[in-house]
Amino acid sequence: MQVSSSADDSRQSGFGRRRQRLSDAETEQRMLRSAADAVAATGLTVSLDHIRLEDVIRDAGVSRSTVYRRWPNKDLFLGDLLLDLARANAPKSATGSKEITELVRRSVLARLDAIRSPIDRLQLAAELVRDTGQQDFQHINESREWRTYLALTVTFIGLPPGDLRDQIQEVLAESERAFTARIAASHRTIADLLGLRLRAGIDVTFETVGHLANAMMRGLIVKALATPSIATERVAGDLYGATGDWSLASLGLISVVMTYLEPDPDVTWDDKRVTQLRQQLEETDDLFE
Repeated sequence: MQVSSSADDSRQSGFGRRRQRLSDAETEQRMLRSAADAVAATGLTVSLDHIRLEDVIRDAGVSRSTVYRRWPNKDLFLGDLLLDLARANAPKSATGSKEITELVRRSVLARLDAIRSPIDRLQLAAELVRDTGQQDFQHINESREWRTYLALTVTFIGLPPGDLRDQIQEVLAESERAFTARIAASHRTIADLLGLRLRAGIDVTFETVGHLANAMMRGLIVKALATPSIATERVAGDLYGATGDWSLASLGLISVVMTYLEPDPDVTWDDKRVTQLRQQLEETDDLFE
C-alpha cells in the first residue's frame, strides 16, 4: 500500500501542517476510541462493515501513514476494535447499585415495623424483585451499550476459529462471570436483609440464581427488539402477597428468584434485629458494594 506524503496526510485528516506528531500508542487509542464512538452513535450490527477506516482516521485526527503502519488492512483494525468493544461494553449493573440501594432503602424502611412475620418478609422480597426487575429491564432495553454487547456476542459466534476468536471469547467469558457474580451478590444482599435463605433440599447457590436471572432477562431483551410490546405488557395479579401490575420481566425474575428463597429459621426477627437493620439502611451509602 502506498503511503501518502505529509501534505496528503494533512489534507486527508483535515489538520494543518503544524499538527503535533502522535506516538503509535496514542494513534491506536484515538483510532479505537473514535471507532467506538461511531459504534455508540449507530449501534453495532452483526458486522462492522459500516465502519469506514478513512472516516475513523479523519474523526480521530491522526496520521494516515501511522494508521496504515499499525493496521495494514481494515480487517486487522476491525479485529482490534472488536476486542476493545468487548472490554469496554462488558455488562454492568443495569441500573446501578446506588439506584437499587435507594429503591430498597425506601421500600424496607417504609415497611420495617410491619414485616415481623416470615410471610410479610417474603411479600416484601417479592415486591423488591418486581420493582428492581422492571427497573433493570427498562434500563437495559434503552441502553445502546447493552445492545452493542449483545450484538458482540452474535458477532463472536460468526468469527472463524483463530486467535481473535479465542481472545474475544476469553474477554466475554470474564465479563459474564463478573456480571453473574454481581447479580448473585445483589440477591444475596436482599435475602440477608430480610432474613431469607436459599431453599433447603436443593443444591443451588446464589450464583445459580444469577445465571438463571441473567439468561431470563437477556432473552426478554432480545425478544423485545423484535416485539416492542413485550416491554409494555402488564399482567395484574397477586404473587406472594404482592399485588399489582407485573411486567413480563418482573414475572420472569420472580419465577426464578422466589422459587429458591425461604425464611431462614435461624434468624430471630426481634426489636434488636429491626433496630440494626434500620441503622444499616440509614447509614450505608451503597448496600451492594
